[in-house]
Amino acid sequence: MKTLFKKEGLLPKTKNNYFSFLLPFTFCLLPFVSYSQETQKDTTKVTELKEVTVSSVRAKDKNPITYTNVSKEEIAPRNLGQDVPVLMQYLPSVVSTTDAGNGVGYTYMRVRGSDGSRINVTLNGVPFNDSESQGTFFVNLPDFASSLESVQLQRGVGTSTNGAGAFGASLNMETKSYQEKAYAEVANSFGSFNTRKHTLSFGTGLHNNFELNARVSNVASDGFIDRATSNMFGYFFNANYVKESTLIKLLAFGGKEKTYQAWYGIEDLDGDRTFNPAGMYFDDNGDMQFYDNETDNYWQNHFQLHWTEKWSEKWISNAALHYTIGKGYFEQYKEDEDLTDYNLPAFNGNSISDLVRKRWLDNDFFGATFSLNYKTSQLDLLFGGAANRYLGLHYGEVVWTPNYIPAPNRYYDNYGNKDDMNVYTKASYNITSKLNLFADLQYRMVFYNATSVKFDDVNDTFRFFNPKAGLNFQLDEKNAFYGYFGVANKEPRRDDYESGAIKPERLFDYELGWKYNTKNVKLYANAFYMRYNNQLVMTGALNDVGSPIFTNSGKSYRLGLEVESTIVLTDKLILNPNVTISQNKNEDFYFQRDGVVQNLGNTNIAYSPNFIFGNRFTFLPVKGLQLSLLSKMVGEQYMGNIDSDKSKLDGYFINDFNVSYDWKINKGIKSIVFSGLVNNIFDIEYESNGYFYTYDDTWSGPTPVTIEGTGYYPQAGINFLVGATLKF
Repeated sequence: MKTLFKKEGLLPKTKNNYFSFLLPFTFCLLPFVSYSQETQKDTTKVTELKEVTVSSVRAKDKNPITYTNVSKEEIAPRNLGQDVPVLMQYLPSVVSTTDAGNGVGYTYMRVRGSDGSRINVTLNGVPFNDSESQGTFFVNLPDFASSLESVQLQRGVGTSTNGAGAFGASLNMETKSYQEKAYAEVANSFGSFNTRKHTLSFGTGLHNNFELNARVSNVASDGFIDRATSNMFGYFFNANYVKESTLIKLLAFGGKEKTYQAWYGIEDLDGDRTFNPAGMYFDDNGDMQFYDNETDNYWQNHFQLHWTEKWSEKWISNAALHYTIGKGYFEQYKEDEDLTDYNLPAFNGNSISDLVRKRWLDNDFFGATFSLNYKTSQLDLLFGGAANRYLGLHYGEVVWTPNYIPAPNRYYDNYGNKDDMNVYTKASYNITSKLNLFADLQYRMVFYNATSVKFDDVNDTFRFFNPKAGLNFQLDEKNAFYGYFGVANKEPRRDDYESGAIKPERLFDYELGWKYNTKNVKLYANAFYMRYNNQLVMTGALNDVGSPIFTNSGKSYRLGLEVESTIVLTDKLILNPNVTISQNKNEDFYFQRDGVVQNLGNTNIAYSPNFIFGNRFTFLPVKGLQLSLLSKMVGEQYMGNIDSDKSKLDGYFINDFNVSYDWKINKGIKSIVFSGLVNNIFDIEYESNGYFYTYDDTWSGPTPVTIEGTGYYPQAGINFLVGATLKF
């Protein structure tokens, strides 16, 4: 488990073939599929209800918000086993990374330099961020991309949403809704590092106002990094009731994951780039060994019930209940531990021993969200909010020592409980036919109670007011301009209490944008200035479970320009370039070097490159065939906040090649879609992430000397994935 506040699933140690039944099961569905197709009905009146479940947290065309929409059609050609952050990496200002080096297992994304704990993520408007760590662990939802309808990435504060504050971006994911026609699909993909993905999905089609659709998936890989294996099972189930003015959706989805730990990186880039120190120990002969079960294990299940009602031409409402349950552990081999620290007896008077421990998280998250929308030709008014509760248990157990097997014991047993409530009002008003006013007011309350062996008991209450406002001016059919100002506040994470960084943060976000839209060119450009008070920035160091350590940096800012475009060169050639140029600075940053506290002045914020470029060059030579060259350039960045040359992470420029061909058959099988992806086609050696730490040597001389150290996460060289999807 990447952190104590992550999640895990108990997969069996032997490999299970979850899909030996898939092909015959698919053919068993075909008669039901055919019957459903015969009973289709006109549902055009309810089509608009599909979008209501996410509309309360999404930006709309006239809103002065900086955002990018991604459809399921854009995701599909590369959906061959890699996780959501990797599939999103070509969007503006996005940098993705992965522990295993090949996009499977633990994957992460940063937007405008902000990590996943500062990116608000919702699933159908329901918060996904872990309440205590505020992180997003997509490893708990294997192959979730196969159940997505669309994704919206808002950069900056954006519109009010549910859950943790958006300090770099918000990512709203909408899952597939009902399908009017029946379908069945079997998808399989294979590739480098023994990576494979198997997916079965089907839908009954709309019949007598009811529809069911579902998916089961297995994703596994050996990983680029040594022993960075993963074995993950995911599922998605959706039952729908549809009438002219009513849509009721019952969803159940989740997964299990077992991954070998790979979150420590390496410190020597000149040695073996695939070396993994996790699980390393030395036997009685002094030989290096690796514990074979140094794994992260977690299961997580999500349940959602959505009710959308169109009361009249002007009024639409949505209400949702949700419940998420998760439990898991990570297992570690520890050398030369003091048994008394684990409440265990010494053996023959010796309390120093090797041992194996499990550190557990057992949590429940439940609540409700709601929205009420009033819309006329001039006014779009929305009132919404949420009330959620998180109950988390943290405990550790020793399961083995070389001299005796300990009785079941808990050497620590703590909890973290959190209540999170918010209400918001959003209004979009057409002052004239060309000028639109946007206003958004949110009030959020957080109540956090926690215990730990690393900090005093917490009983904190936070009350945040988050106003937002902006104007959108439609100059003509081609040009629109917008201006925006928003405020966001965010409470500390559990890890921050452990490191002593307990001040809440505040962000003032200013955005100024231009949208140019013609038949062949779409160009979106925006300048942003994000001003922070007490921003929690990554120090570059990791804690004892491999998670980043943060510190309050006082005053800081991010100033930049983003440009995103779609250029249709011909009906067969399309370019989608984007670029971000920025400055990201801590102001008057203090640091203790060589025993003396120094004011370093303005320093670069950790993990915030000044230059990010992405592009997709698409060639459509014949109907059904798509060839794409995808490029990503990330500039040099610092892994700490003190501008140390040693902390620099080199920039990189990588290119992937993607091919997809849809072979239409229409004889029992509608089509077969063949896909291929070659990642890093020029076999570049690069590191997309790393860590930086300092400590004072107080024992070698009369005065302290600050020592610096680094580690890196190498990514795979050239590698491939190929797959085929049968559509019935």
